[in-house]
Amino acid sequence: MAVPDFRVGDWCWMPRQTSACRVVDRQEVWGQVSFRVWLPGKDTVLRARAEDLTALEAVQPTADQVLHAVAAAKLQDALEDNLLLAPIQSSVVPLPHQLYALNRAMSRERIRYLCADEVGLGKTIEAGLVLRELKLRGRIQRVLVVAPKGLIRQWQAEMRLHFGEHLQHVEPAELAAFKQWRTDEENLWRAHDQVICSLDSVKPIDGRRGWSHEQVATYNRDRFEDLISAGWDLVIIDEAHRMGGSTEQVARYKLGAALAEASPYLLLLSATPHQGKTDQFMRLMQLLDRDAFPDEGSVTRERVQSFVIRTEKRVAINAEGQPLFKPRLTRLQAVAWESRHGAQRRLYEAVTDYVRHGYNQAMAAKQRHVGFLMILMQRLVTSSTAAIRATLEKRQAALENPPVQMDLAPVDLAEWAELDGQAQADVAFDAAGWALEKGEVETLLDLARETEAAGTDAKAEALVELAYKLQQEENDPALKLLVFTEFVPTQAMLAAFLESRGFSVVTLNGGMDLDARTRAQRAFAGEARVLISTDAGGEGLNLQFCHVIVNFDVPWNPMRLEQRIGRVDRIGQRKVVRAFNFVLEDTVEHRVRDVLEHKLAVIAEEFGVDKAADVMDSVDVEPAFDAVFVAAIQNPDSIDQACDAVVEVVRETVSDAKKHADLLADSHELDASSAKQWRDHPAQFWLERALRHGLVEQGGAIEPAGEGWRVQWADGSVSPQACFDARLGEEAPGLEWITLEDRRARAVIDRLPRCVAGQPVATVQVAGLPATVQGYWSLWQISLASDGRTRRRYLPVFVNDSGRSFVPTARRVWDLLLTEAVKVVGTVVGDQAVAAFEASHEAARVNGERVFQELATDNQNRVREERERADYAFDSRRQAVGRLGLPTVREHRLKRLTQEHEARLAALDQGAAATPDLHAVLIVRVAATTGSAGGEA
Repeated sequence: MAVPDFRVGDWCWMPRQTSACRVVDRQEVWGQVSFRVWLPGKDTVLRARAEDLTALEAVQPTADQVLHAVAAAKLQDALEDNLLLAPIQSSVVPLPHQLYALNRAMSRERIRYLCADEVGLGKTIEAGLVLRELKLRGRIQRVLVVAPKGLIRQWQAEMRLHFGEHLQHVEPAELAAFKQWRTDEENLWRAHDQVICSLDSVKPIDGRRGWSHEQVATYNRDRFEDLISAGWDLVIIDEAHRMGGSTEQVARYKLGAALAEASPYLLLLSATPHQGKTDQFMRLMQLLDRDAFPDEGSVTRERVQSFVIRTEKRVAINAEGQPLFKPRLTRLQAVAWESRHGAQRRLYEAVTDYVRHGYNQAMAAKQRHVGFLMILMQRLVTSSTAAIRATLEKRQAALENPPVQMDLAPVDLAEWAELDGQAQADVAFDAAGWALEKGEVETLLDLARETEAAGTDAKAEALVELAYKLQQEENDPALKLLVFTEFVPTQAMLAAFLESRGFSVVTLNGGMDLDARTRAQRAFAGEARVLISTDAGGEGLNLQFCHVIVNFDVPWNPMRLEQRIGRVDRIGQRKVVRAFNFVLEDTVEHRVRDVLEHKLAVIAEEFGVDKAADVMDSVDVEPAFDAVFVAAIQNPDSIDQACDAVVEVVRETVSDAKKHADLLADSHELDASSAKQWRDHPAQFWLERALRHGLVEQGGAIEPAGEGWRVQWADGSVSPQACFDARLGEEAPGLEWITLEDRRARAVIDRLPRCVAGQPVATVQVAGLPATVQGYWSLWQISLASDGRTRRRYLPVFVNDSGRSFVPTARRVWDLLLTEAVKVVGTVVGDQAVAAFEASHEAARVNGERVFQELATDNQNRVREERERADYAFDSRRQAVGRLGLPTVREHRLKRLTQEHEARLAALDQGAAATPDLHAVLIVRVAATTGSAGGEA
């Protein structure tokens, strides 16, 4: 067969690229003809032999090509129109306010936001939705989450449960071990694509007692510098208000500033971002955009609004449009000492005397670490005899065989406050003692052992009585109870006590891994009636199926109490939550708690907040509440004055938070039906249709296999059992759920054809179209290239046989091509195909102008916003430079600042220059359907 001879400017077909191409150069040397051809779809020029090319007329369009093009283009157009993939291609069904947060975050190219929803609205879920959305769009691969240590497990659990995302927890101990076998070029942080670490484990240090300069440098390199240089695409910082710092020199702020510079996408999460300190809030906002917030004067509602996503509890609704949260009933349950509890009461009084004496000794000797230990001892004795006995045994061992002393004095108070009670106990009992302490500990230990032998715990008995009473009140013999304690020995004692009385019990504590925690939670959701958890064990729990919680021992900080109750009083709870806070009657703790709760209730009523925890950070106020109880132990007559002091701190914090609420206000309406609409969106069907009809053309194959499909991908890999539907993927875990996150699927979607004049046009019959609809239907890509980025939209065009263009008909045909049976019944070639192309092109040029103008306007708005940011930052910095005292320094810095600003504006001007493009993706002739259109091709 003769090889066609093409001339410069001719369109032809390159089979191995399955694409039309245009000859841009022809060369004949030594009897051989070769070409350079331009592939418009890839916008690239290739060399080709004559035998690599065929005439356009030889191309036979197929139904597969048509169906792949219409589905892939539909999906791409929806993405450009801000289709949200995460609600469709995740197992979680977002609530209206979470969908709002995702939509806001994805509405701009520059994704750097403060997610400031009020407490309990699920900011972790919102961050997970943004993470999934960016992954599904192919915009990120490497993710870093930085969170307080106590929230690490919650993040891991929620990301795995709701999104199937694994976050690798990297601990400092791993870094030390890794150093022993790595090369200088290796960086542990690059070993995993999705990492979570605790905030304080990676912040830089300026020095440490006994360390050399080299040791400090090594520490900072491994934990801080390597982390920053690991190439993150998305950084999420939880409890981000802690990054603000009192100055720019604070280690946490240095960490936040470095991470903000290291990643293009940044999410800051905080329910309490403004702590009443504008300078600290300004530094937090500077992490998002330093140009937008150059000084405190820039912290205005107008400027902050662009960066804040916030929903208040009072407006949050569920999918039915009902308020998201129900009221709760909280009761202080005083447990009376009976005569049989005499030994336990004597033990309590003896430990309290020991704590009072030890704390005074510690303060006189400036031994803060001993003071920490004394606070713990008091909390332990109010927890249970088992807890104080176990700790006294450890304390005795530490005093008899002193370990290398752990000086806790330099420990940051915030770091200490982030530890739960058991973790604090594990650290503190090795602290150095004082004179005669050993004898006191031996006496107390003997008394504790006698108390345990004498009988049961007063609060344990009260717990059983309460359980039986609640069963009768609610007429539910299988009523579930969530019981919280601070300490593992108390947990073990309670488990044994309840099981001996016929209760089925499961336990959770900080020593259990994620799988063990999951099994315990499932057991509690099933047959088990009681779950006993420590604070560390309860992190990340979602126990909406339980509505009764007993705080067997009550944390001194009431904010920690709120965190516990939040395990059941959360989104999805259908009943009124009942919380019972156990305290021993006629104790310091009882008297302080009684006064505190009354005074805090007054504040809540005064400022119109549900509870102080909604506007306060638990860690920030922990030392203040510790001080109240210590003061009460030292002087029981001062309880009112001590409580007044801490309540005043709370009052000021709540007042400041309410005062600055307008700064964060984000007025918006929530659509109750939006979640269901997204869940039923046809995007997954479009993906399936595009892959089924596009894989063969690209060298792959797809065929039914059991419940799903067997997919042979173009790269040679195989998915033996795959599906495209979220519900089927959840019901049949053995199926591989294919989403746009899969790069193999993305490659099929992204490879759209390009149709040119003279290319044969398929004649198709489409089921569902009236016989009167006949003409040429085409699909056009309208694009705008600016500043290295390209925006695209897709326009359907229909020109009937009379030459008239109908926009509604074009859209209707596109919809039917996506859903109905399609049959290729012939081909239009030659001059008729050219004429059809030219008529369709003219209609696309006319109808597409509005679409292009929308793209151009969006681009102009983007450039204008960037110019405004640049001008604002320049003006602020110029004023700051103008305040410098030395004229020569002032002039030098002003000149450099002006040059940088002019260069930036020039780059923006260049970016504003937009290049349009209009080309055909597909053109078909729509013929009248006679009888049945046949099966789908």
